Amino acid sequence: MNIQIFGTKKSADTRKAERWFKERRIPYQLVDMKEKGMSRGEFDNVLRAVGGLAALIDENARDKQTLTLLRYLTEDAKPDKVFENQQLIRLPVVRSGRQATVGYAPEAWETWE
Repeated sequence: MNIQIFGTKKSADTRKAERWFKERRIPYQLVDMKEKGMSRGEFDNVLRAVGGLAALIDENARDKQTLTLLRYLTEDAKPDKVFENQQLIRLPVVRSGRQATVGYAPEAWETWE
């Protein structure tokens, strides 16, 4: 299993996800969203795995202007805007191959092989 955790060090849910994998001795790679972020391919794969943009967006994000702008964009333009402004993504995003979750979701991680 090749686990990637996209999050930030200040995110409580990211720290909980790290602890969950450490306790089970499952190796993972932490990608700090403030330093690096997701590549376009990673973003598109996560988008498909979680079932669309609505599951990926954090409605409590600090960038309220961009959140408001998303409501008025066409459906085709929304993923590009979220990719440009990755601070709108709910953390952590945990990936394993083609599977992905958004937020703290240990019940889903237990089913991964």
